[in-house]
Amino acid sequence: QVQLVESGGGLVQPGGSLRLSCAASGSIFSIYAMGWYRQAPGKQRELVAAITRGGSTNYADSVKGRFTISSDNAKNTVYLQMNSLKPEDTAVYYCNLRGLPGLGYSFEDYWGQGTQVTVSS
Repeated sequence: QVQLVESGGGLVQPGGSLRLSCAASGSIFSIYAMGWYRQAPGKQRELVAAITRGGSTNYADSVKGRFTISSDNAKNTVYLQMNSLKPEDTAVYYCNLRGLPGLGYSFEDYWGQGTQVTVSS
């Protein structure tokens, strides 16, 4: 079983910065990628950024140039540095891990409990 523990959310003024962290623990055969999704009230959950085990990154167009995803593979931890935050970035941010639970299994998605990010003056 995989557990994802997120930290770093909170209230910040427009133009401010926050850094989210997510640490994975538990048993998993292989990690393919870790990333962050967000869900605002009344909207679908959307990808914010993801990073593969090999370091390849993918960002939503709305956050390119403002957010940076990074990881520490030795610690199974992923970070999201969020700069120049806007009110429209307000959402619950969820950590995601995609990996193989065992040899011969299909990829599984694991989710954290979510952390609230509110951008408001």
